[in-house]
Amino acid sequence: MNPTAEPAQGNHRATYREVLAEPRFRLLFSTRTVAITADALRITTFSVLVFSSTGSAPLSALAFGIGFVPQLFGSLLLGSLADRLPARALITGGYAVTCASALLLALVRMPVAAALGVVALVALATPVFHGASSRLVAQSLEGDAYVLGRSLNNIAASGAQLFGLALGGAVVAVLGPRRALAVGAALYLGCALAVRIGLPRLERGESGGARGDGGTVRASLHGAGLLLREPTVRRLMLAQWLPPAFVAGGEGLIVAYAGGRHFAPGWYAVLMGCLPVGMLVGDLLVGRLLRPPTRERLVVPLTALMGLPLVGFAAEPGVGASSCLLLLCGFGFAYGLGLQRPFLEALPQGGQGQAFGLLGSGSMTLQGIGPVCFGAVAAGIGTGGAIALAGGAAAFAAGWILTWYPPAASPVSAP
Repeated sequence: MNPTAEPAQGNHRATYREVLAEPRFRLLFSTRTVAITADALRITTFSVLVFSSTGSAPLSALAFGIGFVPQLFGSLLLGSLADRLPARALITGGYAVTCASALLLALVRMPVAAALGVVALVALATPVFHGASSRLVAQSLEGDAYVLGRSLNNIAASGAQLFGLALGGAVVAVLGPRRALAVGAALYLGCALAVRIGLPRLERGESGGARGDGGTVRASLHGAGLLLREPTVRRLMLAQWLPPAFVAGGEGLIVAYAGGRHFAPGWYAVLMGCLPVGMLVGDLLVGRLLRPPTRERLVVPLTALMGLPLVGFAAEPGVGASSCLLLLCGFGFAYGLGLQRPFLEALPQGGQGQAFGLLGSGSMTLQGIGPVCFGAVAAGIGTGGAIALAGGAAAFAAGWILTWYPPAASPVSAP
């Protein structure tokens, strides 16, 4: 190997145009963006449907979150399939199954418990589909192009979630919740057809086929255990799980904070929108303007930036100051870009799909648990104090990352 090649590659700053020029990534990126829009539409519409059927706020909240927590169990029990089966079939099947579930909820009037069960079952398989897609992205992009690909996905996800929420509200108002679910099903169907038709036939090494001893569940548990026992992988996963989970705990209290401070109606929506706007700007600026070594050096400061602005809520600021604090907090989410290269390099070649699935499902689960935990805390110390505590926890996580980052990546053996 040329000894100067690696440093040169490590300092190379890719461009978004270069990333989008890769046909495979462009297809996966565009379909995933549409699917995230459909996810936001489906989740909110299903919650509205359950509330209109039952009049129960707790059941409506359960309908909103039922698709999150099961993902961790799906990753642990089925995650190895992301590396054992062809990626094109998995991704196409994932969109098709989600389409079928949305269409079933739209057309069949079933008991609430059965409807919740349908969504939970689909959530169990979600990490497999997402893991296969992430593995394919990692194989399609190299070096800084991979990091910018993740940046583009983050930017698109923020925008797609906001658009999906707005689209869901408009479609429900015009067509009602059941027809709105059918609109979501049509979006998923379009993604499935696009991947099936547009994704080229892959070589065997690219399309999956990694094999493990025993059945799927045994191989999945073994692979997850192997990943989590390896110190570098475990630390990098926790670094990507914990700060967003703490911030989500504070974010979940924004509506209650705005109500308790008697902000004008509708301002809670503005406050909730500040966080994804900050995330979008942070990913765009940090991803596009900074070189890879600089991004990696800024991991700890940006993580601290996620938490410290939320500490300011202890003073119970007004609308303007609260908006600025949330924008700064969202900007700090760009810390994750500096962890992408070390995380990818620490993964085993035969277990990347499972690792990406576990990363995503663990993050979703903890971000679902965070609001519950800090909501309970708010009952004792108030919403402003609980949001500040969540910010302090995120800042504490930055201090923990400082104790070991940058890691000495030592890839584990493939399961």
